[in-house]
Amino acid sequence: MPSETAGAAGRVPATVDRPYRVVEWRDRLATAATAVKLVRPGDRVWVQQGPGTPATLLDALAERGGDLWDVEICHMMTLGPLEYLRPDLAGHLRHNGLFLGENVRAAVAEGRADYTPVSLSEIERLFSDELRIDVALVQASPPDEDGFLNLGTGPDCTLTAASDASRVLVEMNDQMPRALGDTRLHVSLATAIVPVSRPLRELVPEPPDPVQIRVAERVAEMVPDGATLQIGIGALPSAVLARLGDHHDLGIHSELCPDGVVPLIEAGVINGARKT
Repeated sequence: MPSETAGAAGRVPATVDRPYRVVEWRDRLATAATAVKLVRPGDRVWVQQGPGTPATLLDALAERGGDLWDVEICHMMTLGPLEYLRPDLAGHLRHNGLFLGENVRAAVAEGRADYTPVSLSEIERLFSDELRIDVALVQASPPDEDGFLNLGTGPDCTLTAASDASRVLVEMNDQMPRALGDTRLHVSLATAIVPVSRPLRELVPEPPDPVQIRVAERVAEMVPDGATLQIGIGALPSAVLARLGDHHDLGIHSELCPDGVVPLIEAGVINGARKT
């Protein structure tokens, strides 16, 4: 099993002189079942969100759940089913949600999981005090020639969590796209690396119903040219976007950008020309 001392916490600068550090990362390869043995009773575990949800590691953690107790699992909105929320794992694994997706709402409503209301901008600050992370479960691309893994679709708070955690379990997926910006985590910080090859999970939009279509039509009529939009996700926001094709000089200021934004940008409808 990979050593628990591998992957000491601390973010590596995004730009370094090559080579940064020679690491024989293949010594850290493990199966998911072996990797999750690094999770201890009483640990707080951070899980990468969205399409970056490390499903293989989460399934393995749920499989081992009966051998653990008082493990807190924190994340924002993940995608797909979460086996660790099974009622029989109560007392072993417990979710603390910072952004509730559809896959955790029932467990919170039934009292089997918790919800911590917090602004997105405040989450990373909690890692140094109220929400210290012991283990980070992340999904990343294979390392590049400089030894950097890439968190691809979901760096957000996860890069900070992985940098602060004492153990980092990486689901290394060759189908994770490499993204630009502050998205890189050096392989030296990985405690265990689990190679997989699978499509990323997706949030598939549902088609709007007749009521939502009517609401979207009314909302679109109220949007003036030159407006700056904050857009959420779901059937209704997507329906609104689909009805803005005749508008001009719109801007976007939003933490989320549904797929419907793309054709409006390509058509020049969203161009930020009058955004203040």
